[in-house]
Amino acid sequence: MLVSALASNALKPSASATIQVFCTITFVRPSKQTHSSVSDPRTAFRRVERQFILIEVNQDAIPAKRRIGVVTTSRADYSHLYWPLRELSIAPGIDLGVFVLGPHLSPEFGCTAQDVESDGFLIRARIECLLSSSTDTGMAKTIGVAILGLADALTAWRPDILLLIADRYEMLAPAATALALRIPVAHIEGGEVSQGAIDDHVRNAITKLAHIHFTSTETARRRVIAMGEEPWRVHRAGAPSLDHLRRSQLLDGTALETKLGLTFATPTLLAAWHPVTILRDTNAEADEFFAAMAAAPGQLIFVYPNADAGCYALIERARALAATRAQTHIFVNLDAVAYWSLLGQIDAIVGNSSSGIMEAASFALPAVNVGMRQQGRERARNVIDAPAERGAILDAIARALSPEFRSSIASMANPYGEGTAAQTIARVLAETPLDGLLIKAPAPMSEAVENPSAERA
Repeated sequence: MLVSALASNALKPSASATIQVFCTITFVRPSKQTHSSVSDPRTAFRRVERQFILIEVNQDAIPAKRRIGVVTTSRADYSHLYWPLRELSIAPGIDLGVFVLGPHLSPEFGCTAQDVESDGFLIRARIECLLSSSTDTGMAKTIGVAILGLADALTAWRPDILLLIADRYEMLAPAATALALRIPVAHIEGGEVSQGAIDDHVRNAITKLAHIHFTSTETARRRVIAMGEEPWRVHRAGAPSLDHLRRSQLLDGTALETKLGLTFATPTLLAAWHPVTILRDTNAEADEFFAAMAAAPGQLIFVYPNADAGCYALIERARALAATRAQTHIFVNLDAVAYWSLLGQIDAIVGNSSSGIMEAASFALPAVNVGMRQQGRERARNVIDAPAERGAILDAIARALSPEFRSSIASMANPYGEGTAAQTIARVLAETPLDGLLIKAPAPMSEAVENPSAERA
């Protein structure tokens, strides 16, 4: 018996509709000729009957793929999201869609949306929202423009869960839009602390707007729960950026020198400096930092700052330094593999980037953390804190480059994870029941609330 089928529905049926299928059934019977008299074996059978029947299949019986949307704004968060995206893209029950916005689409910051595409991820929408501005007003307007674009994009392709990461101010836009559209939010890297940036407030706001949480450390997990989130919603996954160390093919020194067009000298320092967005003057600490970099030993490699208020002034400062200081290089963007490979070749990282705290520890790389931007963030033994003062920064660099300090951190562990975050994130997103996910239990009342006379800590 041969069976062929053709779906009769011209339009996509609703979730409760049936799919009508017409089947053609052909019966075949042996020929009356004897086997010995048949010259062509294909004539040994003959068609005797054909009929059409209608099969109705309830679409509810057909498992639908779960739609997971992921928002990425820049090369910084994309390097963290790469392996979660890779895991989600190969999960059999997941329909993945990526939404790119902000610096990803800006020529000034390298048009890094092309990296997302070249890695094979389907971009569902591009949201142009980044104002060419270096002010806090521009930041605020960028959030508003992003909401307008995301409202249409998330309506056109509405995910079952929207995955956000970290604490960039642009991430307030998808979090707020998802709330209005009743789309559950999953959040990576909540529960951390960086008191010197508005990122701290953004991170906590997204935590309260989110319904599933993936923290980098156990301390961060406890902090999210202390904020009133139900424990079953909070998963300690580790920092997904660390998955590169275990799963990506890093470049050796020679290959990296060729890619970057430089030769590693001793010492080589990576300088990563961003605006301190909690301050009214976001570059108030920059003068002392650049003064120290001008006097620092060896080769300097600068990477571009985040697209925050004051970023253009920092770019000009870095360019001016490179024009007058030998062995100083500036890179607009480094892809994740190049950046990780660089951390394995340099002698220290200096600045106020979270990378010196979260990623450098996996290489036992000395990190001089300058100023207040990362104040309060959990850190390992590789971090040397220094105030934003030229002399203090140079003293910290000298200590970081000393053989004694390097040997003292040789066997350290990174509290931010073991490089298995992506698998945890993909598994939880695929398995968490969607029913009732939007409805949160009220947070328990704390002793301070129950006792108004309690003194402020």
